Amino acid sequence: MTTKQRLLQICNERVDKRINDYKEEITLIKESIESNDKGSSEDDDSGSGKLLNDLEKNMAHLNDAKKTKDYLSNIKTNVESTEAMLGSIVKTNIMNFYISTSIGKIDLEDATYYAISVNSPIGQLLINKPVNTSFEFNQNKYLITEII
Repeated sequence: MTTKQRLLQICNERVDKRINDYKEEITLIKESIESNDKGSSEDDDSGSGKLLNDLEKNMAHLNDAKKTKDYLSNIKTNVESTEAMLGSIVKTNIMNFYISTSIGKIDLEDATYYAISVNSPIGQLLINKPVNTSFEFNQNKYLITEII
């Protein structure tokens, strides 16, 4: 398995975990709402209101995670490019980036990669840039040394 394939797999695993966590939380909230409805008087609605609010938030997070999963399915690990694009590993003089989705730090094969979104501030600086391009971000001067 190539480094790109492994990075994509890790991103998918982390998103799958998020999806499962949100589904579990939604199930627990629904069970709490049902037990509240059975055991509470009609006058006390504050507990159910908070639970419904939590349910909405978790359903929104679940939707976002599912969209991220769909987005990751657009990444092709066998595409090579001379410019940074979705699915590229971009090595710089300071750190390595994997342009995919905002997952954060991934340690793999004695190297550290930062999975970032195309829409993130640093993603916007990297996208469509070739090797030997320099840019500044957070008062650091980066030089793109390799694109895989």
